[in-house]
Amino acid sequence: MLEQLEQLFLNFKQALPTLGSSADVLNLKAEYLGKKGSIAQVLKSLKDASPDQRKVLGGRANAVKDEIQTLIVTRLSDLEQEEINRKLASQRIDITLRDSVMAASTNSGGVHPVTLIWHEIEDLFLSMGFEILDGPHVEDEHHNFEALNIPADHPARDMQDTFWFHNPHDQSVDHRHLLRTHTSTVQVRGMSERTPPFRFIAPGKVFRAERTDASHEMVFHQVEGMMVGKDISVSHLIYFMKSILKEIFKREVTIRLRPGFFPFVEPGFELDIHCLICDGKGCSVCKQVGWVELLPCGMVHPNVLTAGGIDPNQYNGYAFGLGLDRLVMMRYGIDDIRHLHSGDLRFVSQFKHY
Repeated sequence: MLEQLEQLFLNFKQALPTLGSSADVLNLKAEYLGKKGSIAQVLKSLKDASPDQRKVLGGRANAVKDEIQTLIVTRLSDLEQEEINRKLASQRIDITLRDSVMAASTNSGGVHPVTLIWHEIEDLFLSMGFEILDGPHVEDEHHNFEALNIPADHPARDMQDTFWFHNPHDQSVDHRHLLRTHTSTVQVRGMSERTPPFRFIAPGKVFRAERTDASHEMVFHQVEGMMVGKDISVSHLIYFMKSILKEIFKREVTIRLRPGFFPFVEPGFELDIHCLICDGKGCSVCKQVGWVELLPCGMVHPNVLTAGGIDPNQYNGYAFGLGLDRLVMMRYGIDDIRHLHSGDLRFVSQFKHY
């Protein structure tokens, strides 16, 4: 009986590698380990064996069953891997393929103009030694208002129509959140994580509950940035802004600087650009005045530096906010900001392709 058991095990080991499917392997397992399988039939003869024979045969039978089970698991795993490899080989797609057949059968999409200018501005600022920072869209009041010198009772909060969220488990005003109204929130986080001198920009999407028209949207894009160090003046700010605009528009542009109120800068300025849509003659984009508000800026308020963990007695700096969507409009001669968010593929297809 022991010889018969060993022969069965040998037959199993010879048959297993020849099987090419999981179903065949499982059928072989049932043939040998099932209730009516070959090994079970051998064990039925134990009743006719002596006690010593039963001890030896029973022990070996259990060992054979364990080894068969291990070999079954290994073979099933190998078959699964082989099947995966076959599928990968037969279904492989070369995503780098750019032959005439691919070109004829595939429509290439346009790159959104905001994306084009966004990438260009990032490259420009990186070349000037700036970092590129990012931050969350959903903010708390501290980062969106208080750390920017806009306390709860400050009238500047009335200047921004804000999308508010409330915690469903806590309806108190103290724990409400909002969609950020500017990317200055990233500046707050950036200051707290760095030691002057530093310079960085924060491009991103912002949200305000505004009535839409040719030059205003509820969701739009900004690029805000700041430079903090020692002995920085307004002249540095003006020179830097003119240099940036010249690089963006690839030509000299006419600008004007006028006083402006922003709680997080002092003094604050509005930098306007001569409308490139109508060449200053007046249109819907510039509200018929010939100038477009493009770049609010100013010297960082001491309270903002303090909120960012920076000593205003040792350091100062400037901050600016660039209206990215309006910049795109000036660059490409787009006369309505709503085209940028329309999702119309005919509009996007006019621009550069990958």
